[in-house]
Amino acid sequence: MACLLLLFAVLAGFVVSLAGATDHIVGANHGWNPNIDYSLWSGNQTFYVGDLISFRYQKGTHNVFEVNQTGYDNCTMAGVTGNWTSGKDFIPLNDSRRYYFICGNGFCQAGMKVAITVHPLPHNATRDSDRRHGGGDAAAQEAAAAAMPGAAVWMAVLAVAASAVAILP
Repeated sequence: MACLLLLFAVLAGFVVSLAGATDHIVGANHGWNPNIDYSLWSGNQTFYVGDLISFRYQKGTHNVFEVNQTGYDNCTMAGVTGNWTSGKDFIPLNDSRRYYFICGNGFCQAGMKVAITVHPLPHNATRDSDRRHGGGDAAAQEAAAAAMPGAAVWMAVLAVAASAVAILP
């Protein structure tokens, strides 16, 4: 029982920490398919550290490779740093940098490639609509930033979990 409570507490903390992340579905309702202008799609998105980019496609027909700029420009496997094949791939954007993704099954030449730029979170920004739309006054933004999940949340989750384990037989 104690292990179950500990698992629940850890999962709850994980969910809270991801609650504000935006999941950018590549191609929106068109998904990851040939002959789609992904540069137009990516140009209408703003990516921040902590967000996710997800690819939806027919498993076995397409895939996703993260490559370097040379691999992206030439539709090759140059600089491969990751690959995904599930058909519903969720990729965390953990660093503020340029990312390059291609389909490695020969469809890159048909437009199945996307490049994105991930920005750091603005100072005193929250993971919700204020950071996306620049709304609110300075006091409201500071209060929201103070409420943002972080180390304090994890410490509370771990304290509850430790207490549960210590109390239960």
